[in-house]
Amino acid sequence: MNIASMLQQAKVVKERLENAQNDLKNTEITADSGNGAVTVVFDGQCKFKSIKIAKSAINPENPDSVDDETIEMIEDLVTTALKKCSDEATKRMNDKMKGIIPPGINIPGLF
Repeated sequence: MNIASMLQQAKVVKERLENAQNDLKNTEITADSGNGAVTVVFDGQCKFKSIKIAKSAINPENPDSVDDETIEMIEDLVTTALKKCSDEATKRMNDKMKGIIPPGINIPGLF
């Protein structure tokens, strides 16, 4: 195998990796628990996007007693905490990988 052929294959692999990363970034995965009491959404790169909490998750005996502002506040608090944690985990992973991957090598979606 000659160098020109290897470079061409590397270019194709890089393009495929970039396309796969873009597809994953635009993919939404939704899961719920408690028969829909809590629903979370992540993208295909395992990044948290949103959470929805049903009133019945807060007060199952009387869901109507829970106002929309309370639900929104709890969703915002949980969303902020999850995003902070996800961002820190990503930062730590990237820092660790930078010590392993030689300088000048860029792997799409890794950093």
